[in-house]
Amino acid sequence: MYKLKQRANKMGLLANHLKMAYCDFIADRVRKALVNDQWTMQDGENLIDDIGNVQMDLHPTEGYLLSTAKSITVHDVNGKAYIVSIQEAPILDK
Repeated sequence: MYKLKQRANKMGLLANHLKMAYCDFIADRVRKALVNDQWTMQDGENLIDDIGNVQMDLHPTEGYLLSTAKSITVHDVNGKAYIVSIQEAPILDK
């Protein structure tokens, strides 16, 4: 463990400051919340028409992972598209 911390410090990283990223988990929970009919208006109308699957940030031709970012495409009843994005924001870490 000591050698790992030494190596991390040489690379400019502090091993005890590295934080886990939960983009997959958060994206899954956001999609489930959107699919849940809790978004139905009081008059019974639902403004969300279509909810896409969680998409990973992959290289367009090679298919390898570019980042941990995830996105969900959502369409409203008028056909307007929205992209819900889940990505790490290390500058805002606590």
